[in-house]
Amino acid sequence: MTDQTYCDRLVQDTPFLTVQGRLSEQQVDRIILQLNRYYPQILTNKEAEKFRNPKVSLRLRLCDLLSHLQRSGERDCQEFYRALYIHAQPLHSCLPSRHTLQNSDCTEFDWGDKSHELSDRGPMSFLAGLGLAAGLALLLYCCPPDPKVLPGARRVLGFSPVIIDRHVSRYLLAFLADDLGGL
Repeated sequence: MTDQTYCDRLVQDTPFLTVQGRLSEQQVDRIILQLNRYYPQILTNKEAEKFRNPKVSLRLRLCDLLSHLQRSGERDCQEFYRALYIHAQPLHSCLPSRHTLQNSDCTEFDWGDKSHELSDRGPMSFLAGLGLAAGLALLLYCCPPDPKVLPGARRVLGFSPVIIDRHVSRYLLAFLADDLGGL
């Protein structure tokens, strides 16, 4: 994985973010307000007013904001990305720096090229296995090896952990006794 800092990412993403119509005025205002309200050390009130000035074009305000953050340091750029994720998540996932980070790590799986099948046997094999498991569960439920369990109690309790534990313990002890008896 590359050692790309948030400032480097912001330099790479600036042309993408400043394209006309990429970020709406409301999204930019929300990002500026978040950086100003939650992190006043990143954007002071005066700076926030400057970047939210409606008399200046949105693109120019956004360029000024991004260059200010790049000069401010790594933490400020990181908080910008956090605010961008909160207020413009679809855009955040399309950033060029995110695609660079995802493609640079050789150990990551390439999810886009291959199908996500767990087995090449198909859905009928899955349904057959599911039917077999359900049939065995029904058989164990309807024909318990313990005649002392009342049919009404069995319906009420169902497969409670107590009943399952008792049956598993009995079968496990019988299996181990048979196994050890043959030695």
